[in-house]
Amino acid sequence: MKIFRKCILFYLGGMGYMTLEFLWRGRSHGSMFLLGGTCFLLLGQLYKRCRRICLSLKMLIGAMIITALELLTGLLVNRSYSVWDYRKLPCQFLGQISLVFSLLWVPVSLGAMLLYEQAERIVFQGRLRRP
Repeated sequence: MKIFRKCILFYLGGMGYMTLEFLWRGRSHGSMFLLGGTCFLLLGQLYKRCRRICLSLKMLIGAMIITALELLTGLLVNRSYSVWDYRKLPCQFLGQISLVFSLLWVPVSLGAMLLYEQAERIVFQGRLRRP
């Protein structure tokens, strides 16, 4: 049952990431589903398990996780720069990651962590968190 729950959360994260890409640039790639699902699971665990770390540090760590996975994914599936191309952006590395997007991942990571927590509550416990 635990694997089934992780699969549902992975699916939600993958679809969420692809949706962000469609909204941002009008297209996506199948590898982004895998990247998004992986990031969502990792950010959710960071948020849940590292209670002693302040939220702002979690956001920075989350952005680093996304950036590292983006680099790894880029080196594996984006060698021709057909999925994305950061070569024209400032402070980029190999056209795969850029400081501009790494900074964007800071608030995105917060959103992902909060959505992960709510998704767990809604899907697995059938209730929303009360403010």
